Amino acid sequence: MTVFRLPDEHIFPPPRLAEDSGLLAIGGDLCESRLLLAYSMGIFPWYAEDDPILWWSPDPRLVLFPAELKISRSLRQTVKKQIFKVTLDTAFEEVIGHCASSYRKEGCGTWITDDMKEAYIRLHLSGYAHSVEAWFDQELVGGLYGISLGSAFFGESMFTKKAMPQKSLLYPLYTSL
Repeated sequence: MTVFRLPDEHIFPPPRLAEDSGLLAIGGDLCESRLLLAYSMGIFPWYAEDDPILWWSPDPRLVLFPAELKISRSLRQTVKKQIFKVTLDTAFEEVIGHCASSYRKEGCGTWITDDMKEAYIRLHLSGYAHSVEAWFDQELVGGLYGISLGSAFFGESMFTKKAMPQKSLLYPLYTSL
C-alpha cells in the first residue's frame, strides 16, 4: 500500500487504503476542521516531536460498548465506596498534561507533542474534546481525554497516579458516560 501525502485541502484518502500497520497519510496540519474530518472517518494523528504529522486508521479498531462491559465485583465495591470524585471537563488541560508526561513502559517520550496539546485544547474550547477526571482528596489522580462526535467518543489517552485494585481507575467511568 501507499502512504499518501496530504494536500493543503482538508481531504483524506479512504481508510481502507491504509498500510497493514494502519498508517494512511503524512503531512497536513492539526486545525480543527482537519481533525474533525479525520475522526469522522476513523483516522487520527499520532507522531513524535520533530516528525511530520502521521495519520493512522488501523483495522480492526477497539470499540467499547458501555452496555457490554463487565465490571469486576471488587471494582464495583470500590465504586460504591465513593472514594473518588468523578468530574467531566473541569481540568482538561491538566488531564492532557498528565497524559503527555506519564511514564510509558515502551520507552521515553510521548506522542502528545506541544502542537497536539494545543490542537486538542482548541477542540475542547470548541466543545469537541472532553475530559473525565478522577479526584482523591482534592488531588487529580486519574483522567481520560478524547473527542466526541455524534454518539461516539474517541478516547485518546489516559493516566492514573493512584493504584486501583485489579482494574484501571477509568473502567467504571465507561459505564456511566
